[in-house]
Amino acid sequence: AAGVGLYRTEFLFLQRSELPDEEEQFRAYRDVAIGMTGRAVTIRTLDVGADKADRTGLALTNEPNPALGLRGVRLSLARQDVFETQLRAILRASGYGPVRILVPMITNREEMLEVKRLIKRITADLRKEGHEIAENIPLGAMIEVPAAAIALPSIIGTVDFISVGTNDLVQYLLATDRGNEALGDLHTPLHPAVLRLLFEVIRTAKRRGKPVAVCGEMAGDPLFTPLLLALGLEEFSLHPGTLLEVRRAIRANDLAALRGDARALLRARDRDAIEDWLRKASSGGATAAGR
Repeated sequence: AAGVGLYRTEFLFLQRSELPDEEEQFRAYRDVAIGMTGRAVTIRTLDVGADKADRTGLALTNEPNPALGLRGVRLSLARQDVFETQLRAILRASGYGPVRILVPMITNREEMLEVKRLIKRITADLRKEGHEIAENIPLGAMIEVPAAAIALPSIIGTVDFISVGTNDLVQYLLATDRGNEALGDLHTPLHPAVLRLLFEVIRTAKRRGKPVAVCGEMAGDPLFTPLLLALGLEEFSLHPGTLLEVRRAIRANDLAALRGDARALLRARDRDAIEDWLRKASSGGATAAGR
């Protein structure tokens, strides 16, 4: 593994009745930066709400539709006192190892510009206080809202990298609650719209020279590895428990052949055709999805 692709800071906030202060957060971020011995650590800023309820009163308790409510960067910008505390802790930790900042639930360019302004101001304040802050701290956006994926050409210039959160992207794109068992096979990344959107996101990032990762459950499932490779993905962010399986899946595939057959994949009209492509890719044969 090349580093930590997604450090979930919300776990510092859950199952407790008070918010973690700057020092507690700083120690947690500093320790993981030191522990990775020079490998990059991607720290995602606070993402509570929806399925991540807390007891601090930070997330709203009676939202009629929390998955579409005040969460991710929306909550951070609404509670700038909490957000600035977290950013101070992350920026201080950057003096102990390579750190990247990843912002969740981005919908538009203005949100990223506001985050950049905050980081610039807080960095200046910390340096005046005598803290050692890294000169280069890459800033990234999570692409998990369809609007952000579609409008990526207007957002990409404000970030240094992107990470695609396929769990929420699939949910919002297909209007299927990922926690609703009654929806069954309707909630799946094996939908032509999902694949075409992923392809466009990856292609847009590459054209602008920005690293792109997939950090949803899709990245950790070796069944989907040939598909993601065909779409152009080169960075997988996944649970450590699935790392070896995905590495084996990558080694078992011919990258040039998969990339060469991406057009057939993108012509697939339905899930059956995509699954047929995957079966043939897994067996090493030529595919014919959508032909």
